[in-house]
Amino acid sequence: MSDTSYIFDATSTDFEQSVIQNSFHKPVLVDFWADWCAPCKALMPLLAQIAESYQGELLLAKVNCDIEQDIVMRFGIRSLPTVVLFKDGQPVDGFAGAQPESAIRAMLEPHVQPPATPEGNLLDAAQAAFSEGRIAEAENLLKQLLTEDNTNAAGLILYARCLAERGELGEAETVLNAVKSDEHKQALAGARAQLTFLRQAADLPEVADLKSRLAQNAGDDEAAYQLSVQQLARQQYEPALDALLKLFVRNRGYENGLPHKTLLQVFDLLGNDHPLVATYRRKLYNAIY
Repeated sequence: MSDTSYIFDATSTDFEQSVIQNSFHKPVLVDFWADWCAPCKALMPLLAQIAESYQGELLLAKVNCDIEQDIVMRFGIRSLPTVVLFKDGQPVDGFAGAQPESAIRAMLEPHVQPPATPEGNLLDAAQAAFSEGRIAEAENLLKQLLTEDNTNAAGLILYARCLAERGELGEAETVLNAVKSDEHKQALAGARAQLTFLRQAADLPEVADLKSRLAQNAGDDEAAYQLSVQQLARQQYEPALDALLKLFVRNRGYENGLPHKTLLQVFDLLGNDHPLVATYRRKLYNAIY
């Protein structure tokens, strides 16, 4: 991980300037770490990614506790990793131990100014973050967008998908119900399909049980369909599409054509530009005709 103007090592020599004085201008997140600490090494790239996403509105200082014993003693650091947020010369928040991205961003949100993103780019940035699995970052960008325009249909749909990924299914449905525009019908249908798969999966047998049933009987259509839904809920789209297509070919009348209907729902969920959609639309067409 290379240092930048807002990600740097802090030492006993420069701590007063690099952390304390800098914190009067920008919040400084201090990562206390050591080379022997495996959780530290896992956390550091995540902290760097978060700092970079703030585009200079947050500084990240790294303190090697094996070397900088004076700083460790000064702040009473007892376990690693420990992360402390400094603002206006004082520690204002922090945590010990590895934390998920969503928890770290929630801790930072009251203290750190979001990066200035032109309104027209907020949705694109949120979409890119969502596609890369940075759900909390996407959600923060969408909150900015929807604060300025709470009728933005594309923003509402993507925000609902973020909520669904966090398991907030009821809230996600409320957000989708607020979409009044007909401009994004396919995206709306995809978001509703995502909610459907997540809700269905919660009531289905465990994946291991379904795989065991199929190992004993490869023709168990119910187990095959239920496993595909579990895979869809986990974003394992290719094996789910493959299983649904095979089920359609083997028993296209299963549950009044449910495999076919579900394939179409997945196409809506992924969107026409997704490479899997092009591949499986063609395979479905060949299977039908």
